[in-house]
Amino acid sequence: MLLRPVRDTEEDAETVRKLAEAAFGASHALKGDAPTEARAARSREKIRHIVRHDPAGSWLAEDHTGQAVGAAQSHIREGTWGLALLVVLPGAQGKGVGSALLQRTLEYGRGCLRGIICCSRHPAAARVYRQAGFELHPTIRMRGTVDRAALGTVDGAAVEGGPRDRDLLDSIDRRLRGGAHGPHHTYLMRHNRLVVADDLAGSGYCYIGADGKVALLGATSRRLAKRVLTAALLGVDEGVTVEVEDITADQQWAVDVGLDAGLELRAEGFVCYRGLRPPTPYIPSGAFL
Repeated sequence: MLLRPVRDTEEDAETVRKLAEAAFGASHALKGDAPTEARAARSREKIRHIVRHDPAGSWLAEDHTGQAVGAAQSHIREGTWGLALLVVLPGAQGKGVGSALLQRTLEYGRGCLRGIICCSRHPAAARVYRQAGFELHPTIRMRGTVDRAALGTVDGAAVEGGPRDRDLLDSIDRRLRGGAHGPHHTYLMRHNRLVVADDLAGSGYCYIGADGKVALLGATSRRLAKRVLTAALLGVDEGVTVEVEDITADQQWAVDVGLDAGLELRAEGFVCYRGLRPPTPYIPSGAFL
């Protein structure tokens, strides 16, 4: 097996995308009604975004024939390391490919004090991350169509956000997770609606896609977190199925919003932390954490 860096090319991005699709199934692909090629293009864009900003954090595993069998992507923002992707083809699992890829990404983040991973329910993944020194926190996923009447109105001002809010967003990130998301906000703004609240009570933000999936949320208080999540859910088009993932059990403010909105709750995977307590109120992004 050979490990090599992922290059910032469409070819390598497509290789990583196909690996993820083959390993995780079609459900891993970006959701929505957009054509398949549009979803694939967006996946490649995300992969290249991470490679471009963290070229030493992305790796491909190839077998003796040169066939790609696994990939991993990680990034560092102000001392906070995150694992954006770890994928191994089913036929290559159990052969040390995943461990080798994870080790390369961990070496990239060796100097970081803090680490975050969003982990599936797969027992092998949970075992590997725990052995790497991460604490595993079980999570809740909420899904369904929003009952607008039951959810009610937004408690305070929440407005459409944009590039002018970058400093505010980074400030919230530093307070919650020890490091700003920086350029990741540029990507997230390009593909999601951003809701921002900022007043004497505190600050908060929430990204939500046209597909109804919450991409990232952070706030300085539970009240502000409930406000931006409520505003984001109410802003989704009628009939769209919304999804909020990676909610740790101590974030009952999010559970309350989901129950009021009529969403279904289920246990789903883990969020793994090393060197920091689980940030709250906070809902991480699977890729940008």
